Amino acid sequence: MKNAQIVGWAHSKFGKSAAPDTETLMAEVIAPALEHAGVGAADIDGIFVGVMNNGFSKQDFQGALVGMAMEQLGRTPAVRMENACATGSAALYCALDFIESGRGKIALVVGAEKMSALPTADVGDILLGACYRNEEANVTGGFAGLFGQITQKYFEKYGECSDALAMIASKNHQNGVHNPYAHMQKPFTFEQCNEVTDRNPYVAAPLRRTDCSLVSDGAAAMIVASADVAADLRRAIAFRARTHTNDTLAMSRRDITNFDGAKRAWAASLEAASLTLDDLDLVETHDCFTIAELLEYEAMGLAEPGKGADVIRDGITHKDGRLPVNLSGGLKSKGHPIGATGVSMHVMAAMQLAGEAPEGMQAKDPRFAGVFNMGGAAVANYMSVLERVK
Repeated sequence: MKNAQIVGWAHSKFGKSAAPDTETLMAEVIAPALEHAGVGAADIDGIFVGVMNNGFSKQDFQGALVGMAMEQLGRTPAVRMENACATGSAALYCALDFIESGRGKIALVVGAEKMSALPTADVGDILLGACYRNEEANVTGGFAGLFGQITQKYFEKYGECSDALAMIASKNHQNGVHNPYAHMQKPFTFEQCNEVTDRNPYVAAPLRRTDCSLVSDGAAAMIVASADVAADLRRAIAFRARTHTNDTLAMSRRDITNFDGAKRAWAASLEAASLTLDDLDLVETHDCFTIAELLEYEAMGLAEPGKGADVIRDGITHKDGRLPVNLSGGLKSKGHPIGATGVSMHVMAAMQLAGEAPEGMQAKDPRFAGVFNMGGAAVANYMSVLERVK
């Protein structure tokens, strides 16, 4: 197998962290990731960092912060990537390209974000950097408002299905109870997610608080290596396929009720992997808002356009369903520190395939896992099919 492989990882607890900055958050995961992979700092040929920033911190040049977090890495070539909410996957894919081009044998990937130090209004404005500001910057409710518009247009086109969104939220929170890295390890019933109350108000109608992911701090790290190096290490998770597609940034120039870029990414990866959805044992998908997960059901091929609600109503994506989705709790429960998210999602899938997921979260003997991470409203789309090698 020529493709680069995942050989180790580490993951911080997501949430409102006492860590003051991304440098400190990165320091929490770098050494544990190296130890988990069984390699040393001197073995790392390249460092690939994912941090969105865009105003979360006045300190930038985030790639160089890895060398501050661990002095032994201070002279290792490092670069920082940014691609909105898919920033972590962008860093990971660049590391894989680095290995597969022959420029290096082992790479460190780190994703991190410190979001909670700023007022909510400031966070919302920063996140609008992932939209087309010329047209979308003044939407009420910030990025939640954009997805509220998507939800409303979907309802107008296919019929109201707030109950299905509540089912997705409840499912992911039930799963997140078993994830010690999750921001919110608290179960919510369908009724709690479906009712509009003082504790669950509309954030951007028809989206309620329980339909929206959390503002989180956190970091995740991975070690990726060439196949020949991975053969001598403790574990190896291969990329059976991986695809990056894009769609037009402005929502006004496309049918936003159809995640076409996501659909193309899924189709290309499954074709390259010579697999179908029936071959996958689990999926980690980008549920920044519950409507996103529902639309991704349609993009991945679980349902025809307009029929995504049937997938969750029929229990297909539940823990004991035909294709469990977001056993980690997803962004909804686990949290969404922007730069860390794509790395985190791949870590969650890799630990499942390695049989190293926490008790209560581990799937039974999984062989293949899908990971879908997107930037913006399905603008940058990263789709990976992971397979355990050893």
